Amino acid sequence: MSITKSLSSKEVISILSKFTPCDVSDSLNKHGIANGGFIPNLTNQSPVLNTASSVGKAYTVLYAPKSDPRPAVKQAYIDQVPEDSIVVIGLPLELQTVNAPYVKVNNALYGGLMSTRAQYRKANGSVILGRIRDLDEHNELGYPVWSYGVGTSAPGPLVKVVGINVPLEVKVASLDKDSEVLTINAGDYIIADKNGVVKLEDNEQLNSVLDYIPKRVDADIKVSEDIKNGKPAAESQKLWRSKI
Repeated sequence: MSITKSLSSKEVISILSKFTPCDVSDSLNKHGIANGGFIPNLTNQSPVLNTASSVGKAYTVLYAPKSDPRPAVKQAYIDQVPEDSIVVIGLPLELQTVNAPYVKVNNALYGGLMSTRAQYRKANGSVILGRIRDLDEHNELGYPVWSYGVGTSAPGPLVKVVGINVPLEVKVASLDKDSEVLTINAGDYIIADKNGVVKLEDNEQLNSVLDYIPKRVDADIKVSEDIKNGKPAAESQKLWRSKI
């Protein structure tokens, strides 16, 4: 595959759904993104089966404390979910921590009714940078959900929605400082499976990133075959990856 034309979002989603987040990270590493687009600490809560990657464009939702001066968004975010999107819900930086449980809000930000509505609107999954509840409901729907953890109480008593399709800042651990911040923008591609969640920006590098993915996958299949036949891993990796 060599991509030279401008692709629609549906075409990009179709291509990415054939690969894993690990495959996408390998390509992003090659394109200078050291973290491979990985959004850490998220667990696949539903469905807990071997399934293909969930892929879609980020539809972002920002919660904040009820005391926040920003007004609550009037429309229900879940009733605006676009087709083929991944719902991504987050909190402000001041409510995030680098270490588990990663947020200061113990109430769940998302529940089974939200997945029911998102699935009806043909979303491709939900990524919650906080807690969720109603695990059985998500799994019975077969609707893909990732989160930091689980809880029992609804969000309403503590937080309100203050933004839709706004940038979400995510505090994560860093090698050389106390923390760093990742940003998930509305419209970023989200690729997720049981390995974790990756974001891919819709920018000028997109075609090149997509073009590299299957070539790297094919090379690594050949490396795996070599290793099974007794060839040293480093030698085989150097050989096949140099041909990409």
